[in-house]
Amino acid sequence: MKLKLDENLPVELANLLSGHDVATVPAEGLTGREDRAVFVAAVREGRLLLTQDMDFSDVRQFRPGTHPGIVMIRLRDPSRRRLVERIQQVFSTEDVERWAGCFVVLSDRKLRIRRP
Repeated sequence: MKLKLDENLPVELANLLSGHDVATVPAEGLTGREDRAVFVAAVREGRLLLTQDMDFSDVRQFRPGTHPGIVMIRLRDPSRRRLVERIQQVFSTEDVERWAGCFVVLSDRKLRIRRP
């Protein structure tokens, strides 16, 4: 699956999510750019966007089925270590290919998927 990691996620995840084509906002020179630019790049490239940025949580603006997918990560302790652990855990146990076009909320214990 093609993924885009927002700038608020550890860059090392790009190497840890083996089997996926991962691009990062910093590597593409999009750091500090407005959310719309990041979103447009993810859509243009057909990438599922992983982010902690609550600006992407408005499902009225980012309706499932109108984009390649958004994964909103909401952890109580969003330390670098915890983010890496939780994301790796979910990506190794879930069929993330089924998230295409969905709005997904990934929390400490739950995974909520809003499908098109």
